[in-house]
Amino acid sequence: MSKKTLLLIHTGGTISMSEDESGSVKPEGENPLMRHTPNLNDYADFFVEAPFTLPSPHITPDHMLELKKIIEKYYLEKGIHGAVITHGTDTLEETAYFLDLTLRLSIPIVVTGAMRSSNEIGADGLYNLISAVRVATSDEAFGKGVLVALNDEIHTAVNVTKTHASNVSTFQSPQYGPIGIVTKNAVLFHHTPKLDLKYSISELSKNVAIIKAYAGMDSRLFSALADLNFDGVIIEALGQGNLPPGTVSGIQDLIEKNIPVVLVSRCFNGIAQDVYGYEGGGRQLKKMGVIFSNGLNGQKARLKLMIGLAQSDDPEYIAAMFK
Repeated sequence: MSKKTLLLIHTGGTISMSEDESGSVKPEGENPLMRHTPNLNDYADFFVEAPFTLPSPHITPDHMLELKKIIEKYYLEKGIHGAVITHGTDTLEETAYFLDLTLRLSIPIVVTGAMRSSNEIGADGLYNLISAVRVATSDEAFGKGVLVALNDEIHTAVNVTKTHASNVSTFQSPQYGPIGIVTKNAVLFHHTPKLDLKYSISELSKNVAIIKAYAGMDSRLFSALADLNFDGVIIEALGQGNLPPGTVSGIQDLIEKNIPVVLVSRCFNGIAQDVYGYEGGGRQLKKMGVIFSNGLNGQKARLKLMIGLAQSDDPEYIAAMFK
């Protein structure tokens, strides 16, 4: 059986960096994955792109949109069977989720990275890359949306998040777990994810902020957001979706100005719901017009709202996106 053809996109991140004598990890000239990727050709044939080499805190939604366009171009012009993206871990889940929302392709798209730089003891980059390639060439990965493969686990872009600042097992899917594993001999999926709707997008121009709730919070930050011409706001709320009473007037002002306010829980597990009926409680907030997101974390809800606002500013359309 002939080998599949993959697009391999390098974007930078720890997987492409080296540690110097002082212990500082940073880019050092050419991406080491561009010159040292043994055994990859045992699994597939490759087109290789490196559109930028950036630490992942430097990645913007415009970079994510560029990756989308590159993948679509190779699919249409070269007929690739899948794509693998190497990426820094700090914003890896955001890039993966953006692509999951906007790519209308059923071929496997797999994002991977590393927690240890290329010359550290126990470097995990090359192993994760080989695992991601194996996932991308698996027939079972077809039609499962954008996937994230690190540390022998396969996660969906919707559920995965970085849970530890430095541990190699940092990527987890709270409440749901991985949808598959990578063993020495096989790529094994144990269930199929529910896929989100896909959205057409050619440019990003909307500005969406994330605000984290805290005890004693008032409306001043929300008033500032309106003055700064933000197009939307994500609130990481307390518990099941509640806020201090001092925030209510500021949120009401945003809604009256047709600035959508989407609420998620700041908790690691669980979802925001309109349960509590006191001042600032979820039930009051929902009646005011606050949108409750169904289980997304703040950073992913922000991307979804940005994409939604690029389609329409109709409040009913935006609310429907988060059901």
